[in-house]
Amino acid sequence: MNFPARLLQSQKKSNSLLCIGLDTDVAKLPEVLRSHENPQYEFNRRIIEATSDIVCAYKINSAFYEAEAERGWRALRETLRGIPPFNISIADAKRGDIGNSSERYARIFLNELKFDAVTVNAYMGKDSIAPFLQSSEQCAFILAVTSNPGAKDFQYLKVGRKFLYEKIIETALKWNAKKNIGFVAGATKPNELRSIRKKAPSTPLLIPGIGAQGGSIETAVRFGCNNKGYLAIINASRSIIYASNGGNFAEAARAEAIKLREEINYWRGRFFKH
Repeated sequence: MNFPARLLQSQKKSNSLLCIGLDTDVAKLPEVLRSHENPQYEFNRRIIEATSDIVCAYKINSAFYEAEAERGWRALRETLRGIPPFNISIADAKRGDIGNSSERYARIFLNELKFDAVTVNAYMGKDSIAPFLQSSEQCAFILAVTSNPGAKDFQYLKVGRKFLYEKIIETALKWNAKKNIGFVAGATKPNELRSIRKKAPSTPLLIPGIGAQGGSIETAVRFGCNNKGYLAIINASRSIIYASNGGNFAEAARAEAIKLREEINYWRGRFFKH
């Protein structure tokens, strides 16, 4: 089963386009976990147990785990083992290097850790992405349009009559023989999101930027979904996992996740028949 089919299966099973970002900052963990042997993992475990039935995916930002050295890598591995197989696991690693280096990065995240997908940077071209495209069951989400202020520095430079991000998308789609390329497009850029979906009608889109970053759920759904109301992975991190800093953090995360899923599904019902 290729990656888009796996994603579709997960989204139908959970009736959800919501992805929870496990950007778990050790400094922000609830006090009740501070004495735990590995509080980062324990926090994630409880969040996953409380939410796995109402989300399609979890996105793990590797920086929060790499920064914790050996304990962080252990938390990452144990967190992955706790994600049910019907949920998609995404490594938010933003890798992309010369071929030999990218081959090692792909081996770590896709072969050893066995993430279902990983975010990558195409700035160095096809050979930097190719190692992430070996399996049709795993996806490389290529950075297209991001939500950060510095996005304007390069992503909107003109290449002929096109913006650089448009050129990246059009070129990357030529590499998509196994249907395992996706794109990262921020919810704070609705016009660009609509343009990307038109260029890539059947491609999974990873859409960060709702919640704490202020992106619109309405436009993320309207412009990010395919014509059936699927294949958009709408990510929220801080607004869910830090909904409470008390002992009820997992319950609060579930309540916030349900609220977001219901809002997403409301707009899906308005814009799509599925």
